[in-house]
Amino acid sequence: MNASPCFTFTGNLLWERTLEFSAWTPGRTQRAERESFQVGGKGINVTRMLARLGTAAPALCFPGGATGSDCTRWLEQHALPHVAFATTAPTRIGIVVRGGAHAETTFLGPDAAPDADALLACAAFLDAQPDHAVLVVAGSLPGWSTPAFDPLRAAFQRWCKRGVLYVDTYGPPLPWFAQLPVALVKINRTEFDSLIPPPPGETSPAARLALAQARYAAQAWIVTSGGESIWLQSADVSAREFSPPRVQEVSATGSGDVLLACLVHARHVLALDLPHALAWALPFAAANAAHAGIAEFDLTNVIQENC
Repeated sequence: MNASPCFTFTGNLLWERTLEFSAWTPGRTQRAERESFQVGGKGINVTRMLARLGTAAPALCFPGGATGSDCTRWLEQHALPHVAFATTAPTRIGIVVRGGAHAETTFLGPDAAPDADALLACAAFLDAQPDHAVLVVAGSLPGWSTPAFDPLRAAFQRWCKRGVLYVDTYGPPLPWFAQLPVALVKINRTEFDSLIPPPPGETSPAARLALAQARYAAQAWIVTSGGESIWLQSADVSAREFSPPRVQEVSATGSGDVLLACLVHARHVLALDLPHALAWALPFAAANAAHAGIAEFDLTNVIQENC
């Protein structure tokens, strides 16, 4: 990346076990043919994809308990840079069931909010970073509305005045971040509809994107919809529709995070403007959806096609 450092932020780390079956039926006890373990969380996924592109973007995260120890050990084993702020509550678990006639299904444990000391330590870390650094806040932020988050909210506000902030979140944090001059808000269509509800009979979100641009301080918006059209709106670009490459989807999990990572890479390493950065990132997200893992697909063909 350029001289400015980059970080990702995961407020809801995930201990994730995948069970693979040739066939399975609800209501029965069944034995998996294969299993694997990985660390999940949207910011973690962004860090993983940036690492594939040659950029070290330490993942700020909040591991807790035995499951949190498993997560930090996995990050170390996979040489993924991270800064861990230890918290009290055990890291949540997730079980992915894959294979057979049923669609891939993920079961998530209850959210685990970071404790006040961990949040305060993270805020101090952010304040200690140099000006012009890049921060990607991705995923849910359990505990957001509690006073424990006050120091971190203040740190995010200060970051916007001296650094670059990308946001991909939902729920109560979404409108809060949108009111800041963040570089980009990337959300899916469902989240956008909750922020600015569509009128009856709407066929395009273009008018609502212009409304979002006028109503909020965020400098740009990207609205995704699975493998369907992606919309971009910014102060310099009127609502514009992009069509991602068509692929045979295997697992869409993490594809939005791959898209965001590649867009950040295109903006800050390749120095592309926002429309060209989004166009450059789309084939990577499609390739991820055509692969079972997250940020594990073959980069060779995608990079060659983008050159």
